[in-house]
Amino acid sequence: MSAVQTELKVALYTMCLVRDGDRLLLMNRPAEKGFPGWIAPGGKVDFPESLTEGAAREVLEETGLTVRNLIYKGLDEFVDPERNFRYMVFNYVAEEFEGELLENPPEGELKWIPINEAATYPMQDWFKRRLSFFFEEGTFEVYAIYDQETDTTLKETVKRT
Repeated sequence: MSAVQTELKVALYTMCLVRDGDRLLLMNRPAEKGFPGWIAPGGKVDFPESLTEGAAREVLEETGLTVRNLIYKGLDEFVDPERNFRYMVFNYVAEEFEGELLENPPEGELKWIPINEAATYPMQDWFKRRLSFFFEEGTFEVYAIYDQETDTTLKETVKRT
């Protein structure tokens, strides 16, 4: 072990697909917000809230809906060894919710989209590859070694349980 230790940086995020029967709620994020295209609500977990509290808060802030009984679906984990950084996204599905959609959502246009059409909408490649995982039995784990400087995934493994 090296005499000089570099501090590990960890960022915790959530993503929550809101499902209503055969359709799901996505938002069309503009480029200036980052992660442009159609994506599920989500964001950073604030300390000291729990992961599910963070996911529910993000859905409420971004959509106006209050979600309940979140179903854990899996983990996306991106590590950048050069920066000693670990970025973890805990993924959920919510099928129980109440409230009305925001008229002027802060993160982009909201739309109920048929599940069988969702992957045809413009979205980030990483989200498109994982979208079907939310509807499969069990959970998933995506682990990627990522180089932020070159915006390159060096290695990716996917496990399903």
